[in-house]
Amino acid sequence: MEKQQHNDIVAGLDIGTTKIACIVGRRNEQGKIEILGMGKAKSDGVNRGVVSNIQKTVDSIKLAIREAEDSAGVDIATVNVGIAGQHIRSMHHRGMITRQNANIEEEIRQSDIDALIDDMHKLVMPPGEEIIHVIPQEYIVDHEQGIKDPIGMSGVRMEANFHIISGQLTAARNINKCVHRAGLEVTELILEPLASADAVLSAEEKEAGVVLVDIGGGTTDIAIFSDHIIRHTAVIPFGGNVITDDIKMGCAILRDQAETLKTRFGSALAAENKENEVVCIPGLKGREPKEISLKNLAHIIQCRMEEILEHVHFEIKNSGLDKQLSAGIVLTGGGAQLKHLRQLTEYVTGMSVRIGYPNEHLAKSNVDAVTSPLFATGVGLVMKGFDYLDLHKPRMTDATPSKVKGHSQPSKVGGFFDRVLKGATELLNDDEA
Repeated sequence: MEKQQHNDIVAGLDIGTTKIACIVGRRNEQGKIEILGMGKAKSDGVNRGVVSNIQKTVDSIKLAIREAEDSAGVDIATVNVGIAGQHIRSMHHRGMITRQNANIEEEIRQSDIDALIDDMHKLVMPPGEEIIHVIPQEYIVDHEQGIKDPIGMSGVRMEANFHIISGQLTAARNINKCVHRAGLEVTELILEPLASADAVLSAEEKEAGVVLVDIGGGTTDIAIFSDHIIRHTAVIPFGGNVITDDIKMGCAILRDQAETLKTRFGSALAAENKENEVVCIPGLKGREPKEISLKNLAHIIQCRMEEILEHVHFEIKNSGLDKQLSAGIVLTGGGAQLKHLRQLTEYVTGMSVRIGYPNEHLAKSNVDAVTSPLFATGVGLVMKGFDYLDLHKPRMTDATPSKVKGHSQPSKVGGFFDRVLKGATELLNDDEA
């Protein structure tokens, strides 16, 4: 398949703490995503969602991309990239514009929405921090509240409540630099819990009120939805890797052995294991094999998981939405595969819980692995890529009423993406000099 035929194909690149995954998909006639191929590589250069070693990250990206290209039978030139890490912050803000020369017959257009969003991107942030996403929650037109889509309405004063997500510019530049060095272009930088939410949450859950908890290797990402709108986001700087480290220390074994124990025999509830259940670990050179009690292993995992879930519960209460979440909690990410985690989460939070699999929006394909919670972010990045294509297709006329999806112009990203690209270009030029 030649590159010029790839207009309907999107690639998502999930740069995680434990793995780097590239997923390639296309949309079929029914609107579902068909996964064409995927590739993954061990992530050695990323720590808690942030790039800590450029060259190791570049090498891992190249490996994942090469495997995805071979699997899908396509050449990948551009990717949608996820961004996460403990530097991510969120806040709420209300913006307002007065439409110039607006008479009673003149309707609100997409350009008015763009002007309001542009205005939010001008907010003063702490040094080194920039706005990544500006997400409208509801609009107010001439003091009339609760409007979801103001396009086509008449009005002079237009306000909106926004959920604003910001991050460190250097972290984004390092991601962008790694992708460029791997020979790729970045279409969009997308907050990872937003991508995961697209992959595993249903429209009914978003309407009823739901908490997405994406447990990765380095961080646990939270996104809370109500009435189809994202209301709260947070990043907890703990993930599956701290559990592995606890097992390594508690059982006095190698880290790779600890990771294998966690994934194959680990449980989040010690009560589910019997006292006499043991597993034998090979000893170091010249030493006897070591027997590990599965009940002790589960105790170690449960203690750390309870700590992470208490952080999650605090964020839910901190959002002020804890009484409005009828759909409960959806767990996804690699950490969601831990046995008995659903039961422990229900016990700690008192809310209903299910495990989120990214298969609801997927058509049947030969790549079965992507239906695992481990690849929820990658699948979501592909879905976000198609949203981006839909949003930036040539518009018929500016006056044509349309659903408000956000910004209509790819060039008006409020400076964040332009600054990331500018910084990456400068760094690459410095390297080549």
